[in-house]
Amino acid sequence: MKNLKLLNKKYLSIFTILILSFSLNLKAEDEPIDIWKLEKKIEQNSSIVITENDESGETENDSVNTDPNNTINLIDSNILGENKISIVGLYDPEDHGLSIDMWSNSNGNEIKLILNKINKMNLSIDSKEILDIALLTNSYFPKDNITEEDFVDFKIKYLIKNNDKNLIKLYLIKNEKNIYNSKLIKFYINDYIENSDLKNACKIFDEIKYFSDDYINKFQIYCLIDQEKREEAQLLYDLNKESGFKDDFYEDKFNFLMEYTEKADENISDKNILNFHLSHRTNNNFIYQPKENSPKFIWRYLSSSNLLENINEINLENDEKISLIEKATHEQNYEEKELFELYKRFQFNINQLLNVKDSYKLLKKHEGRALLYQRLILTEDEIQILDLSYKLKESFIKDNIENAFIRELRRVLLKVSKEQVPSNFSSFYNDNLTIPALEEKNIKVNNKIIHQSKLLKYFEDQYDIQKAEEDLNKLLKTIKKNKDYNVSIKDLILLESLVSDGVKIKKNYKNMFNFDQSNIPTDIQLLINNNEVGMVLLRLVEIIGEDNLENLDSDTLYFMSTILNQLNLDSIRNKIMLKVLPLKI
Repeated sequence: MKNLKLLNKKYLSIFTILILSFSLNLKAEDEPIDIWKLEKKIEQNSSIVITENDESGETENDSVNTDPNNTINLIDSNILGENKISIVGLYDPEDHGLSIDMWSNSNGNEIKLILNKINKMNLSIDSKEILDIALLTNSYFPKDNITEEDFVDFKIKYLIKNNDKNLIKLYLIKNEKNIYNSKLIKFYINDYIENSDLKNACKIFDEIKYFSDDYINKFQIYCLIDQEKREEAQLLYDLNKESGFKDDFYEDKFNFLMEYTEKADENISDKNILNFHLSHRTNNNFIYQPKENSPKFIWRYLSSSNLLENINEINLENDEKISLIEKATHEQNYEEKELFELYKRFQFNINQLLNVKDSYKLLKKHEGRALLYQRLILTEDEIQILDLSYKLKESFIKDNIENAFIRELRRVLLKVSKEQVPSNFSSFYNDNLTIPALEEKNIKVNNKIIHQSKLLKYFEDQYDIQKAEEDLNKLLKTIKKNKDYNVSIKDLILLESLVSDGVKIKKNYKNMFNFDQSNIPTDIQLLINNNEVGMVLLRLVEIIGEDNLENLDSDTLYFMSTILNQLNLDSIRNKIMLKVLPLKI
């Protein structure tokens, strides 16, 4: 019966393809692409690219368009190459005062060198904001010593590293026909399925039409089955078969899910997350014991699907199993609370608990940690809490599993009042205590200091330039009368930015300050002169690095503002100024 269904659908699909491919020869549509519009108009038809290649999806093949009536539009196999887009990004250059040729004059070797260096940094939020603009602004590709694929790959790696699903989805929609998207699509759907969220993983196919990857094709067919769109799933499956697709494991699961067979093969495949999920989905008796070297996606999937071994059922004499759970907790594959519930199950006598500082050293490492933890949660003495939690943390660090004791440590330290912390524990306490989220503070205006004056409102777009000029000259008149006032570097940052935007300072106040103090690094000045704006932004990211803007010295902030003034990047400059100049309350 199954063969008859497959045969009927096969002939139907071939017949449909022949008719519609003939019609396509008579009528070809070539619509212009709106490269700036962020809000994508969702087409009624969905399109799928069928490939002949393996999991890597490196070879191109035919593209197929399916509509709600299950009709197929055969698209020429070279469509992606013919419609190659020379601009890839997310933001309109005008949003940040940039231009579409911000990378055109840059050398690819230098771009790769600085991006590889930046990728090794643990960037601060301020650095990431600038890098986000540099990499995701729509622009032409650099021309020398870097391929389009390599340049796009830096953008994709950045999106993957930050793992902002909304941003990734918007990028994929905006750059739907980009031929290099497969890696990002796979990351997107895999990350959702690793967290047992098939619904959101499948939603991307409502938006994305063009891709060239066998793995993604299989995922989409599976999504159609899960959504009860079986005719579409069968049609796409047949087209894959026509193009040479062969995967015995997937075909077995497909036939079972389509109800062509009553039972699927119970062998478990952990080759990739899709295979592992299908192994679970099609086996009511699914059991899998992860090992220390099991891929991280296995641990994540088991954890999110509640398939990890129950803590209450673990044999406390199985040292290897407990060490595995400790390591898995360190790698955030087990919840901390699960590990500490396991520690509570160990049985200790009263002497061990009373003499914990000596007793834990005589036990196996995980037993010693369990003893320290049990004594820790029994005490109310704040000094003892600090001492025991410190010893417990040191034990985790010594075995290279320190991440297994972060949230619980913070919870414990909250019991200790800051006033009771002795000096020998202050660093430990401050470094590990939960830091409340900083509330957004209001700017306090101080008109006795230039960089804290109401002129800041101009950079918040609350003043027009005429108002700023009038208020500045009034302020300078007042300050000039104060013989003790010294113009600071931060004052110069504000003043130079106003002048750069067109504010005119009266002649009798110009001798109060000197603007030639910024000392822009020579290499950056050369980049500015050569109109290598993208590279300049990367250098700023490198300079800020892991620091917050507020922690940079005034001289660094000054030459950064001067750079942004020279490039007329006012929106970026204004954000930086409003973070570092005002007095906040």
